[in-house]
Amino acid sequence: MTTVTAAEPTAEQIAAAEAFDAGEHLVIQAGAGTGKTTTLALLAHTTQRRGRYLAFNRTIAQAAAQTFPRTVICKTAHALAYAAIGHRYQARLNAPRIPSWRTGMELGINRSITLDSKDISPRALSAVVLRTVERFCHSASPVLEAGHVPRLRGLDTDELHAEFADLVLPYAGKAWADLQHPDQGVVRFDHDHYLKMWALSQPRIQADFLLLDEAQDTNPVLEEVFLAQRGHAQLVMVGDSAQAIYGWRGAKDVMTGFDGTPLTLSRSFRFGPQLATEANRWLTIADAPIRLTGTDTIPTEVGEVDEPEAVLCRTNVGTMVEIMKHLDHGYAVALAGGGQALRALAHAARDLQAGRRTSHPELVLFTTWGDLIDYAEHDPAGRDLQPLVDLVSEHGADTILHAADCLVDERHAEVTVSTAHKAKGRQWSTVRIADDFTPPPDLEDTDEHGEPLPGPIDDTEARLAYVAVTRARHGLDLGGLSWIEHHPAGQVGGVCTCPGREGPVSEE
Repeated sequence: MTTVTAAEPTAEQIAAAEAFDAGEHLVIQAGAGTGKTTTLALLAHTTQRRGRYLAFNRTIAQAAAQTFPRTVICKTAHALAYAAIGHRYQARLNAPRIPSWRTGMELGINRSITLDSKDISPRALSAVVLRTVERFCHSASPVLEAGHVPRLRGLDTDELHAEFADLVLPYAGKAWADLQHPDQGVVRFDHDHYLKMWALSQPRIQADFLLLDEAQDTNPVLEEVFLAQRGHAQLVMVGDSAQAIYGWRGAKDVMTGFDGTPLTLSRSFRFGPQLATEANRWLTIADAPIRLTGTDTIPTEVGEVDEPEAVLCRTNVGTMVEIMKHLDHGYAVALAGGGQALRALAHAARDLQAGRRTSHPELVLFTTWGDLIDYAEHDPAGRDLQPLVDLVSEHGADTILHAADCLVDERHAEVTVSTAHKAKGRQWSTVRIADDFTPPPDLEDTDEHGEPLPGPIDDTEARLAYVAVTRARHGLDLGGLSWIEHHPAGQVGGVCTCPGREGPVSEE
């Protein structure tokens, strides 16, 4: 599916092309459906200079390559890093998962430590060490520092954390040293490790200009590499600060602090004015720097949709609920991203629950289902397995396998189910929001009628809602977000002045 774009460039696109031609560094806030890639291609076609387009993922890079001139190379940052450094570590990539406690033993973590009368087990210390390395890899720092050590509950005062960091950092340094060996080591090697190594090498990207896409989801490590090219290349940063929904994964919205000419793309070619009004409601709640205008010639309605083309969920568990519900009603259902990985993991979960070892490459070292639960709940490297644990606990592996076996390819589906996170960058004709988008908890205070006051809407939740509602072109059913109609912040002109709730939002 493609977004309809104007036959002639808009005034905003022309302004961007003129600023680019003048050699200015640019930061472009591009709302949902505003022709971001089309605009970047327009810029690239105005010059014979050689450029680089840095995409958020490989799918986006491959699609962009069909639009840009041959003078622009479209890659992900990881692809650049792999070509420069990562290929040397191919032997260690995609190795079986290793529980952090086992890695910790290899690093010499074999006894508990006591700090402020609190015992920290080897298992807990090992997990913190690996989490410290992970945070270091996402950062722009050249060395491991106390700030990379996550704070533990009960040890989160500055003094105690500094003391704890002194205990953790030597082991983290040992883990990072282990990762430098290309052929073998005790720490599981992943793609973020060679990306950090590449950043530390202070690479010079050979290009006259760089186009950074999805800038709102950029890690500080990539931000550092991008900004370091300023001396020899024109920098263009484009994205949508309101779609910064990966903070829980270490991403950072680098657009707001970028030293460049600020521009906007605010006319959406994806949907009409009614949906733009709905999008602007969430943009207002999130205090975003942009508001959208819909295209008058696109008929888009916000209301009940009986048979949506896509159902968007907040969580992976929510997608499973929707899949099974639609299968029960006889629909041909697809899961965004496909069900192959879910099926393989469900088979592995069933084997572990039955007391059998599994041959699944990522779970081969786990001997029991209990070990996997502990790994998913407490190990930073196992967070992506938590949805599997939740699904199996609630529905059972056999039910998940049956549902996965019934999934069809999106080309043949009557409805596609997706999380809002995975739907980012996608669009469908009609969309319904699933019921797992729940309202914020009520406050303890009450109004004059004794009714509890609605709690404030966290801006991260507002951004996720904005992403979800802007996936539709012609019809949007608010569904699980309908509560916004009765929330003070959702009223026309209403602004929530309550302090936001803390905590990241993730699809897990």
